[in-house]
Amino acid sequence: MDFNEYQDLAGKTAIYPKIGSYGLLYPVLGLAGEAGEVCEKVKKLFRDRGGIISEEFLASIKNELGDVLWYLAAICRELNLSLDDIAKENLEKLFSRQNRDALRGDGDFR
Repeated sequence: MDFNEYQDLAGKTAIYPKIGSYGLLYPVLGLAGEAGEVCEKVKKLFRDRGGIISEEFLASIKNELGDVLWYLAAICRELNLSLDDIAKENLEKLFSRQNRDALRGDGDFR
């Protein structure tokens, strides 16, 4: 499966309210919530389990990462962007930075 196929199939499960003329707000807030859940799981991994990654943890974080991916696909769909194109362009950007020895540092356009 590629990202575009995932985006199309995930869209068939999308039921959420449009606010104003866009359906953008719901998936953006959902992405923030799910990303927060990923962070919480990692925080508790260190607080409660000494950083030891179990099969249970992997199953749980995998589930949350899937939710992050779903919301990302929904945002792309709302903006008529291709998740596949975004992934490709991101890798091009990163390899360009690597080739210019600019992976470290800050700023969007290094």
